[in-house]
This record gives sequence, C-alpha cells and structure tokens, in this order.
Amino acid sequence: MRWSGKLREVCTLWRPRRHAVLLYGRRWASLQWGRQEVPDKFNFVRDVMDHWAGMEKAGKRAPNPALWWVNGEGQEVKWNFSQLSEISQQVANVLTGTCGLQRGDRVALVLPRVPEWWLVTLGCMRTGLVFMPGTVQMRAKDILYRLQASKARAIVAGDEVVQAVDTVAPECPALKIKLLVSEQKRDGWLDFKTLLRGASATHHCVETGSQEPAAIYFTSGTSGLPKMAEHSHASLGMKAQMDASIWINLKASDIIWTVSDTGWILNILASFLEPWASGACTFVHLMPKFDPLVIIKVLSSYPINNLVGAPIVYRTLLQQDLSSHKFPHLQHCFSGGEALLPETLESWKAQTGLDIREFYGQTETGLTCRVSKTMEIKPGSLGTAIPHYDVQVVDANGNVLPPDTEGELGIRVKPIKPVGIFSGYVDNLEKTAANIRGDFWLLGDRGTKDRDGYFHFMGRADDIINSSGYRIGPSEVENALMEHPAVLETAVVSSPDAVRGEVVKAFVVLAPQFTSQDRNQLTKELQDHVKLLTAPYKYPRKVEFVPELPKTVTGKIQRSELRKKEWEKSA
Repeated sequence: MRWSGKLREVCTLWRPRRHAVLLYGRRWASLQWGRQEVPDKFNFVRDVMDHWAGMEKAGKRAPNPALWWVNGEGQEVKWNFSQLSEISQQVANVLTGTCGLQRGDRVALVLPRVPEWWLVTLGCMRTGLVFMPGTVQMRAKDILYRLQASKARAIVAGDEVVQAVDTVAPECPALKIKLLVSEQKRDGWLDFKTLLRGASATHHCVETGSQEPAAIYFTSGTSGLPKMAEHSHASLGMKAQMDASIWINLKASDIIWTVSDTGWILNILASFLEPWASGACTFVHLMPKFDPLVIIKVLSSYPINNLVGAPIVYRTLLQQDLSSHKFPHLQHCFSGGEALLPETLESWKAQTGLDIREFYGQTETGLTCRVSKTMEIKPGSLGTAIPHYDVQVVDANGNVLPPDTEGELGIRVKPIKPVGIFSGYVDNLEKTAANIRGDFWLLGDRGTKDRDGYFHFMGRADDIINSSGYRIGPSEVENALMEHPAVLETAVVSSPDAVRGEVVKAFVVLAPQFTSQDRNQLTKELQDHVKLLTAPYKYPRKVEFVPELPKTVTGKIQRSELRKKEWEKSA
C-alpha cells in the first residue's frame, strides 16, 4: 500500500525516537520533548511506586496510606506504598505466571471502584502488559467490539459484566484468559482473589521502554465505532511526574478523592498517577451508584482535602441543602470533563467558601490546561496551558490566531511531539493524520485565548456529545436505534440541559407501520432498546419524531443543522 505524504509525515512524527548519545549513557535518548529529557526506559511502578516503597522501608518516609478504600458498609482498605509494591508483585506473578500472559499482551479491565482495579493496573505496568479500562456500564455489544478490535488476550472483570462477557467470548478467538474479581466462583473463569493469595510477592519489574505501549483507551467518534487511543509509559507516567507540581500540587500528607468512572482517563490521572507521583494518598469510595448524599457524608467524615469531579458533581451537590453540613478538611476543589458554568463556581463558593479550579484535556492528550492553586480564577476559563504544551487557537489551516479570536484549540506537535501526547489511534493512521492541521494536533474544541494566556471554551468542533463528563459519539446511539424496527432514519445531537450541561437527543423518522403508535410509549421503548444494546449513559433522554431529516445534496444527514436549532431554542 502506498502512503500519502501526510500519512508518511504523521508516522514519522509519532514514531518513537531513541537515538542514544554518549553524554547521557545508554538509558537516555537524544530527543528532548519540551524541556524534559526522555529516558530510554521508564516504568511508573519501578521509578515511582517502588521508589516510595524503598523510602518507607529505609525509614526516610512515614508509611502513610497511599490507597484508602471504603465501601460505605464498614469495609475499609488502607495500603501504604510498601504494601502496594508487594501486592502488585503478587498481581504480576498471577498475570504472567499463572495466566501465562506475555509482555505486550492486551488486557481488558472492566471493574467498578474496587481496590483490584488499582492493583491490576499496577500489575500490568509492572509486567509490560497493555491495560484497557472500560466502564462496567458496557453491554455485550460494547464488550464484543472492544475485545475483537483490540484482540485482547485477557479480561479482568467483576459480577457486573461477567454474563455479557460469557455471551460474546466464543466470538473472540484471541481471548484466552478470564479473571473474575468476585466473592463467587464461575465456570470458565479464574478466581483472582484466590490466585492472589497464593502468589509470590517477589517479581522483577520489566524494564519497559518509554515509548512502549502501556494503555489503550477507547474514545467515542463522530462517525463509526470507538477508536483505540494508545498511550505509552512516557505519555502516562512521565507526564504525571511533570504535571504533579503544576496542577493539583499535592503533598505527601494530602488525601485526594476523584469521583470518576474507572473507565475514563480522568480516573487514572487524578486517582492514580498524579497523587502517587507526589507520594500522596488517593481515596476511593465504592459508590456503586452516584449519590450526592454519600459524597456529602464522606466529605463530612473523612480527612479529604482535595476533591476532583466533573461539574455535574458540584451541580448535584448544590441541589442539596448544604447549610447543615460542614466539610472540615476540604481545601481544594477541581473540575474537568465538561464546561464549568460561572454560576456553579459562584454558588459553590457562596455555600462552602471554596473555589473550584478548572482543568481541561482529552483522552489523547491528558492534562492540557489548568487553573492551579496559585493562579487567578477567571470564571468560565479553562486556565492556561501546562508549561510543556504549546497550546494555541488556530484556523482551519493551522495558522495561529490573535488573542480573543475564536478558532480551534490545538497543541503544537511539530517539529517535535511533546511528552504526554498519545502514540496514535491503533490501526488507524488515517484518523491520526486527519487530526493534524499544520503543526498542531486539533483537540476538537473551539475557543479563544485571552491576552493573559487563559483559554475560554466555546463549544465542540465536531458532533461529540459531552453529557455530565461522558463523551458520547452520536453514531453509536444512531446504530442502536436503527436496529429497532420502528426507526426508519435517525440523527443524534446534543441538547441543552440545566443539570447535565447537555444530553443526547434523537430525531427519529418512523417506519410507516409505526406512525400511528402512541409517541410516549414508543419513546420509552426506544430508550430502553438503546440501554440494552449499549452503555445506559448513552441513551437518548430526549426523542423527537420528525417527518424527515435535513440532508445535503448528496444525501448526508446534517447533524449540525439540527444541533444549531436545538441550542437556539434555549438561547
């Protein structure tokens, strides 16, 4: 196959560079990304976790908890870095010894907020396995696609998805190992907890290359099925070390609680990499279902001084009566994943006395902009770019626009890609190339940059729907709807919502034989149908039946026209 010049260019740009130079010895690469020297070898577990563990054992650091987990029913787990290091070595021996997995194998990880999620992730890093987190809200169809597309050799899952996995496993020839995290046994599955108890606590960490694959996250696309965004050990772990002091800036005595689904990249950034890079404690509550009353109780009862969550966390808390509650330890609040409305910031400040500091990024780039603890807060602003990212507002050709001019947000990736940018979309060079304009990787969002360097979000540049921090590709919802016999045609767009920011709305053209049916009943039927076929958070909360959809002269549905009319209604 002949590659176009653009594809050759992007492949060269994204290819790891490891030309050793005598000045730095064999471990150091000649490439500088920003001001950061990139070592030839890097592994977060060896270079960070084991480092803290060694300091604890040498008496140079207090053995404070590194992971503090509670389930709300009296069960509690507290592990310091030494304990996490030891247990992760046991996990490594389970994965590579008992299970026979080899460096580079892909492992799907579909667990709720249980300690095993953090343990398995550490074990994968330690052994050079590529972990692939996914939400427990996935349905069989979602899991089938991910297992087949990734050729995953193993899956670690809990009771929430075990039946769905068994349903699709026969169609996944690459899948050889199924590890169950549960109190129950199940035929065809290895019992993770039993294997862990019998595993050796001695394991030599693999010397992974900095640019070696570490993780794959599935991202929603505007068209087609989710893409596989691959991150290296450098773009995850090294970037966390670089960002630790310029974002949340935790101390070893700090305790941070990140309210996030384990399937999202925010979870590994703010409840794993960032805290542990700083030697701080990450707090986790099982919270099987989002409950603002639980959050209030936890903040009132535990010494949590840093809170991270999507804006909906704060909006939902503000709907409760906070006057009778005190958060005695809480000092710093952070929000990301969707736009934080100025009124949310103001109301939170009025009721708690605390600021909310916004941050911004995406699966492909990690933390990109932030309002740190020492920065001025400008309501409605995403903050400034992190130091080693050159973020600009650019036009359609990648030219940098002057201050206060709306355009697309982009990170400069030429002539050198900065550390933190993902390795590319797996098996999809065309899509990786399509996101580059001139010297910039486009973030898919439109905004402005003021004269102080603060960015202001204006909206999505594509059709992605961001509802309560969940990024939803319209095609996935449309495909599910089209499988219902009542649907002749459909288009899915975002619709404004006071609590969630925006929600999924489906415009539906009915098949002739269904036009006389009760619309309320049919709406409920279509919503339930989508929930059965894909993760429930993607279902259309609004459904409008229309005689036809707007189309181009070539017959392509114009989602943008529908979305524009939908948002103009609330203006």
